[in-house]
Amino acid sequence: MVRHACRKPLSKRFYQRDPELVAKELLGKILVRRLHKETLEGLIVETEAYFGMEDPASRARHGMKRYNAPMWGEPGIAFIYNVHNNWMFNVVAHREGEVGAVLIRAVEPIHGLEVMKRNRKAKNVFELTNGPGKLTRAFKIDKKLNGLPVYSIESEVFISDGEQVFEIGSSHRIGVKKDLERELRFFIKGNMFVSKRPTRGVYRTL
Repeated sequence: MVRHACRKPLSKRFYQRDPELVAKELLGKILVRRLHKETLEGLIVETEAYFGMEDPASRARHGMKRYNAPMWGEPGIAFIYNVHNNWMFNVVAHREGEVGAVLIRAVEPIHGLEVMKRNRKAKNVFELTNGPGKLTRAFKIDKKLNGLPVYSIESEVFISDGEQVFEIGSSHRIGVKKDLERELRFFIKGNMFVSKRPTRGVYRTL
């Protein structure tokens, strides 16, 4: 694994693709959060892809509003919104002229563990960042970071490449009332930090 001081963000071009592909390829990448004098890092282990108005589970399903406008905007920009008092950290991802984003659902802490524990007031490392609301609390990600480019080394939050070999599992997205037929939740198979480790037969390996 590359030392955290040497991290370089993924390029903007990485996000200028289909959200489903970006969601898969974000697995194994590194979420980096600059926080005052600390740097927090987590290995991305679970994601979900979302599309535009044709996607019944998407924030964009009712058309463009003030809060969801970033999904139509520049790929590679942080899109952060609140659900049940929890911040959801997404990255805008889509082809030119389309709509989409990827939700980061869970990460495995790899640097700054004690700071994350203080931020969440949690002791159990496996419960620290294994969910979208948990990881944003641990990394102190909130609306202030909305719109920041995750492809910039100057950003307070960015995503860099990783060096992991793993199997990818998939399932339908979690906590949605209506979903598309295809599976759009992706996770590192066997990783202990995935938010919900499906029972046998619920997911498939890609």
